[in-house]
Amino acid sequence: MLRSTLIALSESDVARLAVTRTPLRGMSRRFVPGEGVEDLVGAIRQANAEGMSATGNYLGESVKTERAASQAASVYTGVMDQVQREALDANVSVKFSQLGQAISEEFLAETLAPILERSRRDGIFVRFDMESSAYTQRTLDAFEKLWSEGWRNIGVVLQAYLHRTAGDVARMNQLGARVRLCKGAYDEPAKIAYKEREDVAENFTALMRELIDHGNYPGIATHDERLIEATLEHVTRNGIPSDRFEFQMLFGVRRDLQRQLVDDGWNMRVYVPFGEQWYPYLMRRLAERPANLLLLIGSVVRESPLGFLWGGRDRTNRKA
Repeated sequence: MLRSTLIALSESDVARLAVTRTPLRGMSRRFVPGEGVEDLVGAIRQANAEGMSATGNYLGESVKTERAASQAASVYTGVMDQVQREALDANVSVKFSQLGQAISEEFLAETLAPILERSRRDGIFVRFDMESSAYTQRTLDAFEKLWSEGWRNIGVVLQAYLHRTAGDVARMNQLGARVRLCKGAYDEPAKIAYKEREDVAENFTALMRELIDHGNYPGIATHDERLIEATLEHVTRNGIPSDRFEFQMLFGVRRDLQRQLVDDGWNMRVYVPFGEQWYPYLMRRLAERPANLLLLIGSVVRESPLGFLWGGRDRTNRKA
């Protein structure tokens, strides 16, 4: 119930207007470091200093105008230039719909061209994010078209809650393409997606094993300790070295667990979003892990006139 409510709020203009005028706007920086490239780069520097690599994502999707799509492409090339200039350990994640896929395939090719060229020139990996199920096949079709054209420094995201994903994992493994596996954060109908948490977890575990055993350096993207333990159990039991895969987590979520995995010798990549479209992103993150809502509420209370009720101790960092 809470999850579906938060997803609905992510799509509400009225709720967006209300929230952006509350202290929650400031607290969103826990999960979105800022709106500009320099905010992103600062977060990447911090992650690198803590032994983690990073992925930069300029927030936005379903762009309908050429101007907006071109502007998004320009932001990404600026990010890639900065990553190369500072020799940062980072790549980028983009959405085809953000770069004009809805306008035309020809225009999408134009906006993608400078991003792909920088990827090849500077060796910066480009991941194509997945969106709702309405875009799943279009995203995979666009990805395979690039793959057929010879682009190899690219990868895609697959969502464990979709029934179809086992077939998509098999196809990506066949190609040798890199996959980020996540649970999925959109509200999908039961006919195409698992609705129960246990079913999603079971499918995630099966897909994780397939990707680690037969894939190309997959990203295991989860904050769920059970799924992390399942991954560690699988690789330990089968003698799979740490350089065969990486864990991925969202910026600001379970920072304690991120550091612990790094300390234990596992590869960790932090997904760092930035940009003006922080509100729908934040709502989906809360829907994905409602415990994050308690973190934000506690932070807002502490900064309000009722802060004395929360006490002086920073409880927000205990199990973020």
